[in-house]
Amino acid sequence: MGWGWCERRGPFEAAKNIRGINMIKKSIFAIASAALAIGFTAVAAEAADIFTLKSTTFADGKLMPKKVANTKENGNNNPNCVGDNVSPQFSWSNVPDGTKSLVFLMIDPEGRGGAGVNHWVAYGISPSLTGFAEGEVSKPSDKYVGGKSTQGVAFYSGPCTPPNQMAHHYTFDLIATDLAPTELPPGLTREEVTAKLAPPGQPPAHTKGVAGMVGLFVNPWQE
Repeated sequence: MGWGWCERRGPFEAAKNIRGINMIKKSIFAIASAALAIGFTAVAAEAADIFTLKSTTFADGKLMPKKVANTKENGNNNPNCVGDNVSPQFSWSNVPDGTKSLVFLMIDPEGRGGAGVNHWVAYGISPSLTGFAEGEVSKPSDKYVGGKSTQGVAFYSGPCTPPNQMAHHYTFDLIATDLAPTELPPGLTREEVTAKLAPPGQPPAHTKGVAGMVGLFVNPWQE
């Protein structure tokens, strides 16, 4: 009798074991899913804290509209200046802790036969500021201290891209610094400003973070 009871009990025990295994699998899956969700949340939170520069005028790495190019009048009747010199809109977020002022630089690395053209040099920007409206920095403003561009002016000068070349990569750099807003005098060139941030041959001494964008421009301009 005892042996027969064991035989009859076998299938029930097997069923119990299967249910137990399934419960363990479900528990492991639930734990793994929770861990994965936490990981994604952490990555998203980390990404949300990155110092970021954006523009509604153009998308990063894409062609900028014709209006951002310089005018012939501003460019000494240069026929390569085909626009209205409307500075792009910019906004930024997550300025690094400890920032006392911002520096904004615009350079065309392919300009002047590869020697580069500094289209805008600005600094002394308050860290409480969150952006510039479209066209706002096409003229002097009390929101920034004007440096000296290659064109010799303190405000934005748009592209004057030579014709029949590949699109030039106009680079916009927003630099968070620990320099007081009034520490740098007006009229500095890009090279003089960057030398203050990072003396030649030395690591950055006053930079808290950097955000950037690239806008393309080609002549003849096309959609």
